[in-house]
Amino acid sequence: MDSQEQRRIPPRPAAPPAAGFPKAAGPVAPAADPPVKQRRAVSTLLKAVFVVVLLGVVGGLVWLANWLGSEPPATSSSDPGSGIVETSPTPLATPPALPREGVTPPDYRLGDCFKDFDPEALRSTVVACDAPHSAQLVAVYRYPGSDLYPGREALAAKALEACQAAKLAPAANDYTLNFQRAYPSGTSWDSGDRRVDCYVTADAGNVINASVLP
Repeated sequence: MDSQEQRRIPPRPAAPPAAGFPKAAGPVAPAADPPVKQRRAVSTLLKAVFVVVLLGVVGGLVWLANWLGSEPPATSSSDPGSGIVETSPTPLATPPALPREGVTPPDYRLGDCFKDFDPEALRSTVVACDAPHSAQLVAVYRYPGSDLYPGREALAAKALEACQAAKLAPAANDYTLNFQRAYPSGTSWDSGDRRVDCYVTADAGNVINASVLP
């Protein structure tokens, strides 16, 4: 893993199209038979009014169809690969014995504490969090397995987002800590790696003696 960081729904129309209707004229005195030219003008005006009304009705139907056919906003799934930043560890029914040596990054669990941590190492030693350690995994983001490789910059930004979402316990104030990000390379992505990790680390080494998660 390298160290370091939906579908837009068009807005619904604010209101259906409205067509104006001409105001009826007040009563007038009977007039003599109009010349042929004037009768044609009146006939043309009535046709125009009919067309305007028809367009208004059609426009309203189109707006209604679009409104009814618009898709609802996408919602998050409980699937860990659906794009949710995980910040709270899930306890195992039977926790593994610690320390565990030679643990590979895909097997890191949220909340794990690491002795002599190197974010670029292919294997690490996981220890009990009340034992001296230099890092802890505090947030994880998982891309869906079907996603295409988003690129280094997008992954780095997502890792930063994960670190910003991390929730640390008061114990974190007892140490000088830094955030350390890790995310897939193009090669590891092709091998199925979809995880973005955020760690807290201590530059001074194995000086942390407690979990920094609530």
